[in-house]
Amino acid sequence: MPYMLLIHEPVGQRATRSEPEGRAAYERMLRWGDELRRRGLLLAAESLASTDNAARVTAPGGKARIVDGPFAEAKEMVGGFFLVDVDSREEAIKLAQQCPAAEWATVEVRGLAPCFDR
Repeated sequence: MPYMLLIHEPVGQRATRSEPEGRAAYERMLRWGDELRRRGLLLAAESLASTDNAARVTAPGGKARIVDGPFAEAKEMVGGFFLVDVDSREEAIKLAQQCPAAEWATVEVRGLAPCFDR
């Protein structure tokens, strides 16, 4: 059963780290992803860039509205994700607890399902 582990981190947190600290945190995440891959649990994983160059798009009534980042109202951003295939929600939560990012961010556990599935 696929679950998405979404890494929610405070906006600006990355800027508080020195480059060596940031590289060390990234390496920890890569190693953890490699371990999940070796265990046959990892479907996909990516780190996301900051919201500085992001855009939000809506199209109410078919008229596109684009808002460029950074987004002043945002207190956190999705910094990355791990898409895992596990047997249960409980197993996904255990993985989230083991994720290195849980030390400096929130790891949200979400099952994959069609938007009409309740």
